[in-house]
Amino acid sequence: MESVNHTHHEHNYHPPNTQKSRHFDILYPLRSLVDKIQVKNARFAHLICQTIPCCCPFERDIKLFGRVFHVPALCKLNPLYDNFVGLRFRALAYLSDVCGEDVTKYIC
Repeated sequence: MESVNHTHHEHNYHPPNTQKSRHFDILYPLRSLVDKIQVKNARFAHLICQTIPCCCPFERDIKLFGRVFHVPALCKLNPLYDNFVGLRFRALAYLSDVCGEDVTKYIC
């Protein structure tokens, strides 16, 4: 039988998301603040789930003069959108996992 030798090459490849960005993020303190909010209270979790919508309320179809115009979701223009969605997810997880509540009323 013939043996097969494999050589491993070291690559310095990093996916684009893991590379450090060199630009200044002026909103970093706000992003960090929102990301550090911990959900430890059921009333607070309910308030978050009621305040932050599960889907963009601005996306809709408008009928005008017999034509349909689609208004896209504008929430993604909010620079803190991902941080607020993460906070809402943490609140839903707290209600579901810790409190054992049914969270289907908060899901679109």
